[in-house]
Amino acid sequence: MIIDIHGHYTTAPKALEAWRNRQIAGIGDPSLKPATAELRISDDDIRETIEANQLRLMKERGSDLTIFSPRASFMAHHIGGFEVSSTWAAICNELCFRVSRLFPEHFIPAAMLPQSPGVDPATCIPELVKCVEQYGCVAINLNPDPSGGHWTSPPLIDRSWYPIYEKMVEYGIPAMVHVSTSCNACFHTTGAHYINADTTAVMQLIQGDLFRDFPTLKLIVPHGGGAAPYHWGRYRGLAQELKKPLLAEHLLNNVFFDTCVYHQAGIDLLTRVIPVANVLFASEMIGAVRGVDPETGFNFDDTRRYIEAGALTAADKALIYEGNARRVYPRLDAALKAQGR
Repeated sequence: MIIDIHGHYTTAPKALEAWRNRQIAGIGDPSLKPATAELRISDDDIRETIEANQLRLMKERGSDLTIFSPRASFMAHHIGGFEVSSTWAAICNELCFRVSRLFPEHFIPAAMLPQSPGVDPATCIPELVKCVEQYGCVAINLNPDPSGGHWTSPPLIDRSWYPIYEKMVEYGIPAMVHVSTSCNACFHTTGAHYINADTTAVMQLIQGDLFRDFPTLKLIVPHGGGAAPYHWGRYRGLAQELKKPLLAEHLLNNVFFDTCVYHQAGIDLLTRVIPVANVLFASEMIGAVRGVDPETGFNFDDTRRYIEAGALTAADKALIYEGNARRVYPRLDAALKAQGR
């Protein structure tokens, strides 16, 4: 199988964005606040948006299954307070669940959390529990910066995050460390903030001893790990100065990187520097970079082409495409086995 671990519902029906705009307007004027029941999206609406977009491209590019979560830039945890985030997360997570019910062979859900700046991460637990137990979510997206580019939250190694980690370990689910929209003009959302956050997450994990407390915890750093693989020598050296173990021991039993890197040289570097056992196939298709690369004539986010063209053995490709995902996402593996796959 070819399993894409990084998909977002970027093509959700326009009614979702219209409802969200009303919710945001209601923060300043409660009379404008919409009821959840006012959002009406039919199964046919969902089918139309998926069949013409993600599913069409999956078939064209040859991928079989996508781990599907709400649109990352729409999480926008910095907007409103916990009540706003809680309602919004519940709506978005239910939509991804509905996609998985309509297309069970091609999509399986992952959940966003109702995070909010300055709010205890433990408040996210009820939504996490619901999504795993009722929706069959196989992972969560964890935003290390709910403030949207101002970094007001403690680092990921801080004990305030531990309630979420404890629940992840209990359920056997990993988290993709994925920020949302930047509201800081210094940081373009997808070109700077996303990559900054990926790099920052790696360094935070190096600085602490999180995996001593949670030896089975699994975290995925998306977008190829930001700058970390490119500067792997820097991080090995910094870990050494901090008196930490070698990174193979300190991080790589628990931290994984996806292939949302949109050129051949980047994928080649990723798979040379990072052990293949820590690389998982992903495309984030119809996401941050949607255009056609004039140098190749193919879409930048058609990442399978880079894997196929890389200096990888058949066994390496099998791990990147399927084996690693089944190992890192045990609930995904169980769901596939239940389907006879």
